Amino acid sequence: MKNLLYIGNNLNNKRSNVSSIVVLGPMLEAEGFNVRYASSYSNKVWRFMDMLKSCIKYRNWADAVIIDTYSTQNFYYALAVSQLCRLLNITYIPSLNGGNLPVRLEKNPGLCRLIFRTAYKLVSPSVYLQEAFKYHGYTNVTYIPNSLELDAYKYVVKAFNHPKLLWVRSFSKIYNPTLAVKVLKVLQEDGIQAELCMVGPDSDGSLTTVQDLAKAYNVSVNFTGKLPKTDWVALAADYNIFINTTNFDNMPVSVIEAMALGLPIVSTEVGGIPFLIDHETDGLLVPANDALAMANAIKRIINSPVASQAMAFNARKKVELFAWKVVKHQWFEVLQ
Repeated sequence: MKNLLYIGNNLNNKRSNVSSIVVLGPMLEAEGFNVRYASSYSNKVWRFMDMLKSCIKYRNWADAVIIDTYSTQNFYYALAVSQLCRLLNITYIPSLNGGNLPVRLEKNPGLCRLIFRTAYKLVSPSVYLQEAFKYHGYTNVTYIPNSLELDAYKYVVKAFNHPKLLWVRSFSKIYNPTLAVKVLKVLQEDGIQAELCMVGPDSDGSLTTVQDLAKAYNVSVNFTGKLPKTDWVALAADYNIFINTTNFDNMPVSVIEAMALGLPIVSTEVGGIPFLIDHETDGLLVPANDALAMANAIKRIINSPVASQAMAFNARKKVELFAWKVVKHQWFEVLQ
């Protein structure tokens, strides 16, 4: 399979973070694959129509269609595209990106069967989703982790004089960004000189909610807005703990990147996170939406610097297995 049509949200606007299609597509191109994309339209209707139109346009050219498959509204893009591929007799491969897809499997088994039963293969970036799909009878699931160009992430050994917290995600309710502000408030009330920087675009209006909460709590938060990857990676050098506050998750690239940079991770133990982070070995996990538990984990990091540096080192060694030079061979096997 050399000619690939990649269907996903190929967006580059201030309301969206970089998605899988933007990362994986160019990597495959660099390996000699011919890749065409749909869609980059910001308007959802136009984007949806362009996805369908591209399947028809390239039906005789494409050896396979890769479909980024999410668990929320974009699930229906994948549903429609997969059925059109079936009609046109095109091989298609869903790339499972939605952290809440197990709920879809439970609530919409019929729609899920339409997408996944006739797929050539399913690709999951996490063992979490691989196991969830196998539980529901889908045996053609290949685990290929989200990858990164490791050379772009310089590992830095951190000092822990006081917590300088970094949060990187889109401002969306499912990622629970208000928890970060609540954690900062708890730390400062305990007399700890903590700082917080939040990086990411406003996806659903949550940014205003978070900013209002910071004002109500009288805490100072550095909101940078959306930053290019190179900029936030450079910014990370000034911080010493990465917090992930989400209520739903799969295999978040931002967490993998933080692990590569040497930032100790404190994350909620939801979705695929426990499959990525081994508690107390390469990060700390806490219950969802528990500001006190997350604040206590952060205190543990700053009070045990040697153990924290060891966790960060273990995390870096783990994500070295996610380097593209390793992961690309797994994609080659799927696309052979």
